[in-house]
Amino acid sequence: MNVCTQKFIVLGVSKSGYAVAKRVLLLGGTCFLIEELKSPKIDRAIEELIELGAKRVVQNEVDSVIEQADVLVISPGVPINHPVAVKCKQQAKRIIGELEFGYLQFNPTLVAVTGTNGKTTTVSLIDAILKDAGINSHLVGNVGTPLTATVSDVKREDVLVAEVSSFQLESVNAFCPHISCILNVTPDHLERHYSMDNYVFLKKRIFKNQRESEFAVLNYDDQTVRSFFSEVKAKVLWVSTKEKVDGAYLLDGKLYFKNEMIIEENSLKLKGEHNISDALFSIAVAKLLNVPTVHIANALKEFKGVKHRTELVCTKNGVDYFNDSKATNTASTISAITTMTKPTVLILGGSEKGEKYDNLFEKIKEYGIKQTILTGASRFNMLDSAGRIGFHSVTVTSNFSDAVKIAKLFAKEGDCVLLSPACASFDSFSSYEERGETFIKLVEEL
Repeated sequence: MNVCTQKFIVLGVSKSGYAVAKRVLLLGGTCFLIEELKSPKIDRAIEELIELGAKRVVQNEVDSVIEQADVLVISPGVPINHPVAVKCKQQAKRIIGELEFGYLQFNPTLVAVTGTNGKTTTVSLIDAILKDAGINSHLVGNVGTPLTATVSDVKREDVLVAEVSSFQLESVNAFCPHISCILNVTPDHLERHYSMDNYVFLKKRIFKNQRESEFAVLNYDDQTVRSFFSEVKAKVLWVSTKEKVDGAYLLDGKLYFKNEMIIEENSLKLKGEHNISDALFSIAVAKLLNVPTVHIANALKEFKGVKHRTELVCTKNGVDYFNDSKATNTASTISAITTMTKPTVLILGGSEKGEKYDNLFEKIKEYGIKQTILTGASRFNMLDSAGRIGFHSVTVTSNFSDAVKIAKLFAKEGDCVLLSPACASFDSFSSYEERGETFIKLVEEL
C-alpha cells in the first residue's frame, strides 16, 4: 500500500484511529477525520492530528470527502454497517481496519489470538514466554496498543503477539498471521453482530488467508472451534484439557506438548480449567516458535495473571475481594465462579450484549453462590432469569457503589466478594478497566 499517494478517511479517532492517522500523515498521505463522539481525550487527539495536517470532516462535507477518498480505515469500535462505511462500499472504496492497515505496512512474524474469552491472558502468557527466552516481543491489538503504533519500532527478528477481536475481524481482507489461535467461541457481542452464525463467521476470518506454511492452533474441547478444521488450510495443532491430542494437552496433572512434559499443573499460579487452556495455547505457540522448554516453564511459573481478570484486590475483615471486571459475557463469569473456593457473594450486571442469562443462573445455583447483587442496565432481565431458575438469593440496586456496599453486608469472615459482571460496562463506565478501577477504589474505601 503506497500511503503517500492516497487519500484516507479515518472513521473513529480512538487509539486505533489515531495511530492510523498519524502514520498516514508521517508518510505524506492525505487524511480526513470523521469522529462523532466527544471527549477531552478525543478532542486532544484530533487537535494534534490537525496540527500534523489532517482535516476534520463536518457533516455536510462527508459525501464530497468520500468521493475524493481512496481508502476508508474503520476503528474497531465502529460497526461495519455505519452509514459512512455503507456509502464507501457503494462507491467501491477500499475499506480496511487498523489491524489490516498496520499489517500491510510490513510483514512481521505475527501471532494472532482470538476467541470469546481468555484472549488477554493468552497473549500475555505468550509475550512473557518470549521475553523470558530473550525474544523481542510486542503485545498489540485489542490488548491496548494498536499494531500500527509499533511499526516504527519493530525489527525483522521481532515477534508481534496480537489480541484480535471480532470487531477487528469485521474489516480484514489480506491479514495473514504466521500462527493463529482460536481459544473458544461462545455467544458474545450479538447486539452488534446480530446472530451467532455471523459471530462464528467473523472468528473464522483469522485463518482465512493462511496456507500450508502457516499454523492454526485450535481448541479441541470446543465443538464449534473443532468444526473449523475442514476449512483451515494451515497446519493445525490442537489444545485440550480433556484428552491427549496432536499439540498441547493436560494429562494426569501435567501440561504436555507432543509427549514432552512442560510443567506440572500445581506449579502454575493461575487456577481453573480456563486458565490451564490458556497456558496450553501459549505452550503450543512457543514451541512453534522454537522456544526452549526451560523458558516456557519459567514464564508459566511466574505469571500471576492480568489486571481485572479474577484479580485479588485485598482481604478485609477476613473477606477476599476479587476484581473480574473483564468478564463481559456469561461464559467468562461462569469460568470465574468455578475457581472460587469459598462462599461467594457475586456482583453482576452492566450493559447488555444480546445474551440470555438462564444458563448463568443455573451455574450460579449449581456452584452454590451465596448471594448475587444485580446492578446496571441488565439487572431486571437478570432478575427474571434468576426467578425462572429458582435462584432467590438476589438483591437489586441501580447504583454500582451501593452494590459493593451491599456485598460487604452479606459477606462474612471466610467468604469472598467477586465482581464478575457478565456484561459490558458502557451503561455506567467508559470501559471494563474503568469499572474495575472503580471497584478497587470502592473496596479500599470500605
